[in-house]
Amino acid sequence: MPAVQRSEFALALNQVATERGIDLEVVLDTVKNAILAAYKKDHPGVESEDYSVTLDENTGEARVFLKKEDVTPPGFGRIAAQTAKQVILQKIREKEKEAILSDYMLKVGTIVNGMVLRFAGPNIIVDIGKTEGIMPPSEQIPNEKYHLNQRLAVYLVEIKPGLRGDDIIVSRANNGLIEGLFKREVPEVSQGAVEIKEIVREPGARAKVAVYSTQPGIDPVGSCVGQKGVRVQAIIQEFGGLEKIDIIQWQENPKNYITQALSPAKNLKVELNEEEKTARVTVPEDELSLAIGRDGQNVRLASKLTGYRIEIEGTSMDEAVEVKPASDEVREESKEEKVSEAKKEPKEKKAVKKKTAKVVKKAPKGAKE
Repeated sequence: MPAVQRSEFALALNQVATERGIDLEVVLDTVKNAILAAYKKDHPGVESEDYSVTLDENTGEARVFLKKEDVTPPGFGRIAAQTAKQVILQKIREKEKEAILSDYMLKVGTIVNGMVLRFAGPNIIVDIGKTEGIMPPSEQIPNEKYHLNQRLAVYLVEIKPGLRGDDIIVSRANNGLIEGLFKREVPEVSQGAVEIKEIVREPGARAKVAVYSTQPGIDPVGSCVGQKGVRVQAIIQEFGGLEKIDIIQWQENPKNYITQALSPAKNLKVELNEEEKTARVTVPEDELSLAIGRDGQNVRLASKLTGYRIEIEGTSMDEAVEVKPASDEVREESKEEKVSEAKKEPKEKKAVKKKTAKVVKKAPKGAKE
């Protein structure tokens, strides 16, 4: 009966090694080392250099030798079988984890769909399919709220060593997430007809994407925006509407590129200093707030996008300002004069009435006299 069990064990060992893709020789060597460690645990003071273990891969029988002498204790087969089982299961887990990591290693730099699984301190654990990813605080969108079982797209940043093996780092704040979403939503981008040249963003607030068409006849901006904005709106909804996305056409000419980068502001005049990498932009007064953006956000992103330090100045409107207030003052003065004259007229009339009244009253007295 024990021989039959050992035979079944050996068959199971071969089957598992074949199904899981584990090298049988590696498993056998690991089992031998584990059996020797179990023997040393039961026999303190044993030096491993003098002892060796043989394992029959056909029958699964294990024997312990001191040099050439068989010192296998009675009933050691059961201990050897349990040790071998634990080692094989451990090897299977390690092999499966290696296979998963190698699979996700090919996916680094792409986006995957995930679900918030749990919170581990400041980190968020995301279920990304076969395994779990970690989203540290630096890769989270600051003003985005996360909750359990929330489904979201994440960007695979890297695989790096952690406390319990290798960790898969995922991100919501990386620029690669926007690029991956454009590839998913815009066929022209995924096929290479439209190329994303540059992406800059302030996660959760605003992003600028510079696109360029490699094929004539294709509008890169229109392709990314979609009919009635359906494509870009799908990407914005992925962020819950928190992040505004500006799509601009990439230009080889720096002046034109800076003009495009500062959109939605229009009628801009750009002067470049190539040595200092600075650009002086003159903007009409009514477009100044659009060019600068809220808290300087628009000009800050445009500077990152183009690589130029951008200085914005408003165009002087002195002539218009001088003319309009002058005409207003004249009108106001004329109004004030008319009002004052109108006020004076009743007073004068009242004074005349009073005088005439006095004259009328005094006249009869003079007549009697």
